[in-house]
Amino acid sequence: MPLLHRARAVALSAVLLTAGCLAATAPAGADTVAPSRPCAQQGPTLRYLVLFDRGTQEPQADAEIAAACGSTTVYYPQIAVAVATSPDPSFGDRIGADRAYSAQAESLSRNSDAPTRKKVDETEAAQFQPDGRDVPTADRSAEQWDMALIQADRAHQVNEGSRNVVVGVLDSGIDPTHPDLVAALDPALSAGCLTGKPDTAQQAWAPTTSPHGTHVAGIVAAADDGKGVTGVAPGVRIASVKVVDDDGYIYPEYAVCGFMWAATNGMTVTNSSFFVDPWVFNCQSENGQQVVHDAVRRAVDYATSRGVLNVAATTNNGVDLARPGRDTASPDNAGPEALRPRPLTGACLVLPAQLRNVVAVSSVGARQVKAGYSSYGLGTVDVTAPGGDRRQQPFGSGQSCVLSTVPGGYGYYCGTSMAAPHVTGVAALLASTHPHASPGQLLRLLNSQADTLPCPSDYDLNGTGVQDAYCTGYSEYNGFYGHGLVNALAAVQN
Repeated sequence: MPLLHRARAVALSAVLLTAGCLAATAPAGADTVAPSRPCAQQGPTLRYLVLFDRGTQEPQADAEIAAACGSTTVYYPQIAVAVATSPDPSFGDRIGADRAYSAQAESLSRNSDAPTRKKVDETEAAQFQPDGRDVPTADRSAEQWDMALIQADRAHQVNEGSRNVVVGVLDSGIDPTHPDLVAALDPALSAGCLTGKPDTAQQAWAPTTSPHGTHVAGIVAAADDGKGVTGVAPGVRIASVKVVDDDGYIYPEYAVCGFMWAATNGMTVTNSSFFVDPWVFNCQSENGQQVVHDAVRRAVDYATSRGVLNVAATTNNGVDLARPGRDTASPDNAGPEALRPRPLTGACLVLPAQLRNVVAVSSVGARQVKAGYSSYGLGTVDVTAPGGDRRQQPFGSGQSCVLSTVPGGYGYYCGTSMAAPHVTGVAALLASTHPHASPGQLLRLLNSQADTLPCPSDYDLNGTGVQDAYCTGYSEYNGFYGHGLVNALAAVQN
C-alpha cells in the first residue's frame, strides 16, 4: 500500500456563518488587542497554522490571534506554533502571509460546484472491516518474504524488542481489536490529531476509513504468536497517532500535532509513511509553504531534541529528490483545475522525509532492486527496506507486495509506506539493545549496519533499452539505497 497521497479535493467541513461585524473574543487571561477593522464572519471556518517568534508566551499568542479575528485551538509554546480557526477570510492577511497558512483554503481555488473527491491510494484495495473477532488465525509468516530479506526472522531468536521502547505510528489509525496488535498497542499513549490538537478518545485515534495505519503498524510490531503475521519488533509497544483524515490528507497541522505528541509522551521512534499535503514539494521561497516548512521542521527538531528518532518514506512518485525538476501535482487537495505546475529548486522539499533529523527511506522489491515507484536521490535517502514491487517476484512463490495486518484480517500492499516501517522496526530493535542511544547514535547504527547495495548496472524496468532512473554515488552510499538495506539481525547482535 502506498504512501498516503493522491490528488483529490477536500470537502470543507466548514460552517457558513452569518455575515456580521463581531470582533473575536480574546481568551481569558490574554491581553486584549482590538482588531484594526471589524471582523467579517462570512466565510467557512478554516484552520490555520500560525508562526510566532520563539519565546512567545501563550497569552500573547492567543491575544494576537484574537485581534486578527481568530480563535486559538492549541498553542505549542515549545516551538512557538499555533493552530487557529477563523471564519474571517482576511485572517491570514491580518496575521501576515509569511506567518499564517491554511491548507483548507487551497481547496477554495477550485470551482465550488466541482464534485468532492478524496485522495485515493491506488494500491489500497482491502475492505475496511474493523472486527478482531473474525480475523483468521492461520500462520502466514511463510508469506513474509520481506522479513526474511532483512533477517527479522533470525533477529527474533535473539531479541524481539523491549516494552520500554514505544513507536509512534503517525498514520490513519490502528485497529485496536486486531489480535496481532492488541498486545503491542498502548491506548494510553494514542491520540488523534485531526484538529491540530491531540484528542485521546479512542474514536479520535482509531481508524475510520483507511486500513493504511493498521498495515503499517503490523509491519512494525505484529505479535510473534504463531498466528497471522509477525512484525519486525514484536516486543515493543506502539501508539496510534492519527494524522490522516477521512479524505486521505495529512495537513501540516496534523503532522505538527503528531510530532509534538510523540515528543511530549516519551516515544522512541516515529513512523511517517506520508508526505505533508497539499504541496508535494514545499518551496521555502513561497510564503504559505514557508510557514508549513518552518512549522513542521520545528516540530521534528523538537521531537529529536526529546530523544525521538523520526523515520519517513520518500514518496511513490519515482522522482529524483536531489533533482526533482518540476512539480505537476500540487496543490493535491484542490482538483486538477487548480494545479500549479512549477519548476523546483533546492529550496523545495518533500516533508517530512527531506528534513534534517529525519531518516528517509526508499523502497526495494523482493529482488533487492529499487521499486519503480520509489523516489530516490543522492544525499536524500538514508537507507532502504522492502516495500514490494509487482515487477519483482519473490524467489520461490508468493505475492510481490508486503503482507501485513488490516482491520478484520490481512492484506498485501506495495509502497514506500511499507518500506518505512521496516526501518522503524529495526530502529526499535536498536533502541532496545542500546537503551541510552540518542537519535543521532541510532541513525549511525542504522547506517553502519545496513547491507551494502550497489547501483544496478542496468535499471531498465520495462525492457525498452532506456534507463528508467539513474543511480548516482558508489556502492556504500548511493541515491537509490543510501547506506543500504537495513539489517534486523545486526541490530540485536550489538
